[in-house]
Amino acid sequence: MRRRDFIAGVSGLTAAWPLAARAQRAAIPVVGFLYSLGRNDRVNLVDAFRRGLNEAGYAEGRNVAIEYRFADNQIDRLPALAADLVSRNVAVIVATGGGYSVLAAKAATTTIPIVFVTAGDPVQLGFVASLNQPGANVTGVSWFGSQLADKGLGLLHELVPKAVLVALLVNPRLPEAVFTLSDAQKSAKALGQQLLVLSAGTASEIDAAFATLRQWGADALLLGGDPFFSSRRQQIVALTARDKIPAMYANREFAEEGGLMSYGNDVADGYRRAALHVARILKGEKPANLPIDQATKFEFVINLKAAKALGVEVPPGLSARADEVIE
Repeated sequence: MRRRDFIAGVSGLTAAWPLAARAQRAAIPVVGFLYSLGRNDRVNLVDAFRRGLNEAGYAEGRNVAIEYRFADNQIDRLPALAADLVSRNVAVIVATGGGYSVLAAKAATTTIPIVFVTAGDPVQLGFVASLNQPGANVTGVSWFGSQLADKGLGLLHELVPKAVLVALLVNPRLPEAVFTLSDAQKSAKALGQQLLVLSAGTASEIDAAFATLRQWGADALLLGGDPFFSSRRQQIVALTARDKIPAMYANREFAEEGGLMSYGNDVADGYRRAALHVARILKGEKPANLPIDQATKFEFVINLKAAKALGVEVPPGLSARADEVIE
């Protein structure tokens, strides 16, 4: 081989290496992560999602890429964010942070697989045709947390049996809230309680709702499950402490923050399980044939320090049934 031919051959190989590297990177599947909250809100949930991917053999930056889109609780931004993910031709869209993310994703595409995380009934919400055979391009995880108001009110009644007027705080923009309201109304009627329904979807509206709660003299508070409420848990727990109102929350994050009691699903585990669905789709399974993962692990947490500050005595039988008692 002549020297100039050898040099030309080597040069050709050198030029091809960057092209091969780019082709390899292009082959990595891209997952779109659509989130109604902000980048720094409930980061443990995003971490749990990554952990689920890792369990299934996917590591961000190595064999899967994730495109994050955060709405910063500006729900009207979700359709544009979902459309942007579709334009980038992602392999899967993960719709999180409430049903409005799922609706935005569904409106943006009928072909790209969508994996949701919801506290509502996905059939009644119109996300899927059935739990066992979702159909179309949508599947996901639901823990039916929006239908736990009955359990939450029952536990709250055991703690403060003399409570007659119970406030229910819900986010009216959250699609799942309709189930929380319906469940709470039925339960309150059965317990002989009056239900004061309060609405809030912003930080200032939370303050206004508590002002109304004080004005009406509510005896207790049931907080509807809502991603936004969870992101504002410091504000909400501080208000309940200030007003000395016994409250039942929808997830343990509130009890860990200093709230009185919580009953609900392990939300982080729900995000982890959603990642397992994503992995199955990346490996070739169709969302239409992936049954809805019905998370059934619920946890009841009591914060005794908060109870003492409120002047509430927790019955021994109630403490005994708690999955965790925070001293």
